[in-house]
Amino acid sequence: MLKAKARNALPAKEFGEPGERKYPMPDRSHAGNAKARAKQQLNAGKLSRSAYDKIVAKANRKLGEDKQNADLDSYVTRKYGPQ
Repeated sequence: MLKAKARNALPAKEFGEPGERKYPMPDRSHAGNAKARAKQQLNAGKLSRSAYDKIVAKANRKLGEDKQNADLDSYVTRKYGPQ
């Protein structure tokens, strides 16, 4: 978990949504969490598909996952359990 001081010190490029400073991804753990949270927001209708795709692509780069081989649903299930 990022404390406010550490989060505020992150450059905008470390966020899934840099303009709004949402979905921080300073490391692999936070990148995985950003994917899971973005999926929840997409399913709740609070995030557009294009914003979701951008967040997932950025998280995949941070995680070192190939876009063609990255299966978000199985990753989220392995990491966080059934949603």
